[in-house]
Amino acid sequence: MLSRTLAIRSILSNVITKRQLTVTPLRLQQQQETERVGLREITKDRTEVIPLETSIRYLKSAAYKQTYGEEPVWVPYRRNHKGAIPPRKTRKTCIRGGQISTGSPCPICRDEYLVLHEEHLELLKQFISPQTGAILETSKTGLCRKRQLELEVCIQRAQDQGLLTFDVPFRKYDYSLYNPLFKK
Repeated sequence: MLSRTLAIRSILSNVITKRQLTVTPLRLQQQQETERVGLREITKDRTEVIPLETSIRYLKSAAYKQTYGEEPVWVPYRRNHKGAIPPRKTRKTCIRGGQISTGSPCPICRDEYLVLHEEHLELLKQFISPQTGAILETSKTGLCRKRQLELEVCIQRAQDQGLLTFDVPFRKYDYSLYNPLFKK
């Protein structure tokens, strides 16, 4: 995984110059070229809001395929912690004051192009267990608590809107307990 991220960073550093503080025509031209090529900038600044449409296009791009392959975004992530036993709770948040404040941010915080939204079904499905249909725990995905809460809210909204399907468990009742007309 480390060699893959180093390869991506070296490719990106050769193609894209460092982020400038002001928006200039050169900067706009570089952004358009970056979107056209399908590459992305890696920065620690998270004050810029990425639109949902850009995030959906990113999941279909070559940069996403090169970074994550066919696996969910949380698979290559490894959480740093002291000692051999990981803590029960993950950190509260990875981003403080618009900057990444930790050495190993969670999978959603580290990639600014992964936007949690109820209409972003491809991303939400990566955090739902295919066997049970339940939302995966933070111990498995490594999300910070802030992003886990956002994820749960987005999945609930998508289910309420009918965008994500879910099974309601079938319950068999013994109606003879309530009404003597019903017999076993």
